[in-house]
Amino acid sequence: MKLDSTVSAVVTGGASGLGAATARALAAKGVKVAIFDLQADKGEAMAAEIGGVFCECNVMDDASVDAAFAKAREAHGQERILVNCAGTGNAIKTASRSKEDGSVKHFPIDAFNWIIQINLVGTFRCLAKSAAGMLTLDPQQDGDRGVIINTASVAAEDGQIGQAAYSASKAGVVGMTLPIARDLSGEGVRVNTILPGIFNTPLLAAAPQPVKDALAASVPFPKRLGDPTEYAHLAMTMIENGYFNGEDVRLDGAIRMAPR
Repeated sequence: MKLDSTVSAVVTGGASGLGAATARALAAKGVKVAIFDLQADKGEAMAAEIGGVFCECNVMDDASVDAAFAKAREAHGQERILVNCAGTGNAIKTASRSKEDGSVKHFPIDAFNWIIQINLVGTFRCLAKSAAGMLTLDPQQDGDRGVIINTASVAAEDGQIGQAAYSASKAGVVGMTLPIARDLSGEGVRVNTILPGIFNTPLLAAAPQPVKDALAASVPFPKRLGDPTEYAHLAMTMIENGYFNGEDVRLDGAIRMAPR
């Protein structure tokens, strides 16, 4: 896909971390970028920095997503690019025994469903609505009508203890990549997914330095945390390379997560 000021994009979770890095990379190419996020202060600041527009958005809510797309399209026109970075996680064992009194409890079903609703259903909600809009566009000269990038995680393939919900949600994103790419292939809309490893994002920034050092040391090479700009670089490659379609790609320094 050719990127310039005639192209608009939506980045969910674009106020910080991987999404913010991707929003900056797109804007640097002249693309008009809409930031979808719940963090209004950070989202407004990011939009101001890149000359884009902020749209407050809860990916779990149909009306909120519809309103965000309406605002983005009013400002920039129909998007050709969607990058899904919105997501969250938790760490709860499927069933566990209390160290205090030996009582047994299971993973609360509501907590499991919450992760699925944000990471998997939220991704699909934004993706489906964006794809429907892309179908109203004329293709570019190379035949590209639109491109969608989803964010999964290495946990989709090697989830750790306590990551049943998170791994299931991200494995779902990986699993739907190829069938959605096939669904949209006749319309010239490409779909790819990135599986990031351990990245230096705001989610990890709150961890103590010794924890971050240990995580960095666990990466085979390079022995450091991933930088959000490296995620953005891969996303841009997937967007600009017209033959990149239906793929899920790990970006992880060759790490394979241990059980804990």
